Amino acid sequence: MTRTIVASATREIIIGFDQPFCVIGERINPTGRKKLAAEMIAGNFETVIKDALEQAACGATMLDVNAGVTAVDPNATEPALLVQTLEIVQGLVDLPLSIDSSVSAAIEAALKVAKGRPLVNSVTGEEEKLEAILPLIKKYNVPVVAISNDETGISMDPDVRFAVAKKIVERCADFGIPAHDVVVDPLVMPIGALGDAGRQVFALLRRLREELKVNTTCGLSNISFGLPHRHGINAGFIPMVIGAGMTSAIMNPVRPQEMEAVRAANVLNGTDANCTNWIKTYKDYKPAEGGQAVAAPTAVNAPGEGTANGGRRRGGREARMARG
Repeated sequence: MTRTIVASATREIIIGFDQPFCVIGERINPTGRKKLAAEMIAGNFETVIKDALEQAACGATMLDVNAGVTAVDPNATEPALLVQTLEIVQGLVDLPLSIDSSVSAAIEAALKVAKGRPLVNSVTGEEEKLEAILPLIKKYNVPVVAISNDETGISMDPDVRFAVAKKIVERCADFGIPAHDVVVDPLVMPIGALGDAGRQVFALLRRLREELKVNTTCGLSNISFGLPHRHGINAGFIPMVIGAGMTSAIMNPVRPQEMEAVRAANVLNGTDANCTNWIKTYKDYKPAEGGQAVAAPTAVNAPGEGTANGGRRRGGREARMARG
């Protein structure tokens, strides 16, 4: 059984087909968030701190950390800012982290200070990227997100995206990186623009699981980009991709509707043993009149879910649309 191990200084998480779905909190990312970008540039990390604690409290399994505040000379500005942001976040929560950058110098700088075993997000099928990132993955013995696009861009043909994923897995093997340390992002397209985007990703996930035997992830809210009531689409998408074999997603854990879908899928998929986490989380949940919840339930963290201590995406990530 394929298992990808990630860890903080104190907590180990396994991403795998027999594990609870891994929720990678997306909020610490200035892409498309002008206010957050301005704060980070000014050395103000109040929103970063708030987002880290809130996502952990809501049940995130991991947190994605991105410091791409500018496209102007990121090689000069991003390494130090990513390190500073990473150190702040890992001082607040005991969750494993995902180091999110397209700048190889920033990734290496972050790997030098990261505690535990972070996930590196990401590498694409572009040969230049493979040659820059894979030696770092091998050197620091960490897992990596592999995004299914290359020098030709993002193909609308799912067979081409599978071929790119296979190429990356094979190139990883050339560097001595095992397939269980490669988490493939098959690239979710917006259903509003591509009517069979859902069916495409379901088929791709089955192939990735059965043929390449790799774990998978995605930018979850891409599926609903451009549509009204996006969180309803996202919540419906979650159990379907989990059923097709997806084992993690970069998403907003602060959305109760989407986290409820994750927890329900864990129950139905058999990864919430005896419905333990579901019962602990929702045993006191009471809908108000009209079927509306009085309040979102407080997350109760079981193995595979996160908690706070005490209390974009760029590069290959351009494919990810605006956050939900």
